[in-house]
Amino acid sequence: MELDFLQVSFLAIIQGLTEFLPISSSAHLILPSLLLGWNDQGLTFDVAVHLGTLLAVLIYFRIEIRRLAVALSRHVVTGNNSADAQLAWLIIIATVPAAIGGFLLNDLIEEAARSLPVIAATSLLFALLLFWADRTGLKKRNLSDLNWKHALFIGVAQAVALIPGTSRSGITMTAALFCQLSREASAKFSFLLAIPIIFGSGLFRASKFATQAGHSIELLTLLYATLLSALIAFSCIHYFLRLIDRIGFVPFVVYRVVLSLFLIALYVRA
Repeated sequence: MELDFLQVSFLAIIQGLTEFLPISSSAHLILPSLLLGWNDQGLTFDVAVHLGTLLAVLIYFRIEIRRLAVALSRHVVTGNNSADAQLAWLIIIATVPAAIGGFLLNDLIEEAARSLPVIAATSLLFALLLFWADRTGLKKRNLSDLNWKHALFIGVAQAVALIPGTSRSGITMTAALFCQLSREASAKFSFLLAIPIIFGSGLFRASKFATQAGHSIELLTLLYATLLSALIAFSCIHYFLRLIDRIGFVPFVVYRVVLSLFLIALYVRA
């Protein structure tokens, strides 16, 4: 399909917003087709906007990423352990469950679970779970307090996000809150954890694009979508980390509940 400027902008903004906010990208990406009759934007566009969100998180956490990479390399080569090396290993541990789940179950989930009732139900269920975690979690731990059990628990939760409507960022923050991490630490670990997942997802989409007929989209259009997605995602990360300790997760929970009820209403009327 040919995407016009409004469609490209809207879809890039949705990707930039929903990749890191705990509001479910799949719940939002289904809306253009339901409300506006838009067709699928194609794998080429998906790869472009995912690249944008990856660039955003890499740029925002560039100092931390460099520090973690150096510490991990030193630990592997010299055995010199540090808090940064431990955090890098914990990110790797937390990535494994979703990587395995995505490899084994992606096609099944794409075919069977990408439906309006599933997205509405999971959006509502995991919004309420986020509310519970935010209300009951002690929020006293920092990233330095994480251990491999916490990382594995958060990683398993991230694997559940393969089910559309769950929200990867939402469920990883929920799991981190249940591990007694502070709101800011929960969000930061979720964002760092997004790096290998978005990278792997982008490679997977790119491999599918290489074997399937793609949609013809101009290079400048793809570049614009990538940069817009990156800008929106960067802003989301920045302001989310600055505000989350003050506003909490309730506004996002309320939004997801309203969105879920709206999707259910659309399904009933269909």
